[in-house]
Amino acid sequence: MIPATEADRPGIEAFLQARLHQAMFPLSNLADYGMAGGHEYAVRFWITRLASQITDVLTVTDGGMVMPLLPSRGFADAAIHLKGLNVTGMAGPKEDVRGLEACGLSDRSRSFDDNEPQFLLDLADMVVPDGPGQLVPLQAAPAKVIKSWLRDYDRNTLNASIAGLDAQVTQTYARYCANESHMVLMDGGTPLAMTGFNARLPEIVQLGGVYTPPDLRGHGHARRAVALHLAQVAAKGVTQATLFSASAAAARAYRALGFMRVGTWTLILFNGAT
Repeated sequence: MIPATEADRPGIEAFLQARLHQAMFPLSNLADYGMAGGHEYAVRFWITRLASQITDVLTVTDGGMVMPLLPSRGFADAAIHLKGLNVTGMAGPKEDVRGLEACGLSDRSRSFDDNEPQFLLDLADMVVPDGPGQLVPLQAAPAKVIKSWLRDYDRNTLNASIAGLDAQVTQTYARYCANESHMVLMDGGTPLAMTGFNARLPEIVQLGGVYTPPDLRGHGHARRAVALHLAQVAAKGVTQATLFSASAAAARAYRALGFMRVGTWTLILFNGAT
């Protein structure tokens, strides 16, 4: 693999577009933050070419998140370029993440490590369930309640450490509001569920941060929130949605909306620096 330059960007984008549902993070980060650095979500690329065509792309953000798409399985070659970097985590198709992980990262301590089913939906096929509530922007819901949800999500879904969690939640809440990425299903003055996108492109969105508080689960609130959110972006030209399911119950809810499984996604969050 060789380091990519701005001149390689069209080829990288074409490679990633051909694997769109697997490449939402690299593509959206590239679109929003570019390759010049200076932001934790800015990206660097290493590429492999065969007969002038890009065959593999290794993406690393300034924040240390590694996102491999390595169809040629050149894991050892890709791992060389991670030496000396502050690798904070890995995200991508299971076969790519696990293959790269085995080349020098297997013994790293981690706070989170999971393989999750990935789903894809053509929005024209979506089923919108009936139920109470209407969507409102995140900042229109009670901030104290939403921050408690974010805290519970980070602590119990992502196994986040208690240390620094309040500051992390405050930053996440501010980012969601600034990006207008998340919404809340409200029944009058009562928040029922949260829905959001962690990556967006003109033709496809990736859901993330979907949450229902424990005492309101089992009533279809998250399913309705997701469907209403997707209906909004479908009206603006988005045609597909993808997501990863953290539980069997969530997977059942997404299938009820029309989502179909398309693979397995792996997310690893490491403790400390390399």
